[in-house]
Amino acid sequence: MSKGKRRVFSREFKLSAVKRMMAGESAASLSREFGVLKGHLYRWCGHFRRGGAEALRPACRPRKGFGVLDTEPGKDLVTARKSIGELERKIGQQQVELDFFRQALRRVGEARRPSDGPGGRRSTRSSRR
Repeated sequence: MSKGKRRVFSREFKLSAVKRMMAGESAASLSREFGVLKGHLYRWCGHFRRGGAEALRPACRPRKGFGVLDTEPGKDLVTARKSIGELERKIGQQQVELDFFRQALRRVGEARRPSDGPGGRRSTRSSRR
């Protein structure tokens, strides 16, 4: 577990470690045996529980941008435009609500009686009866 060059683990390696850990072996002993951080073992188990062996990433990392494009050209553009439209509608609705609350706050501020300063009468009545 030395610092330095990044190690790459195969899916089979991860799967064997996960199976042994799920069989009851301690993470500490597996960590020492394999030379892997315990955090990696727990992370691999979490991925395995959520998606099985396929959820464990293969040994090589995909390059940035790999798999971003769909096989259908223009699909991402249509999806992006749809999302943008939904977000713009949401922003518009939030602006309407914000304007409403600003106006309501202004009216409440105008309706309150000003206090006469420290020791003066209260600006609102007591709620006790």
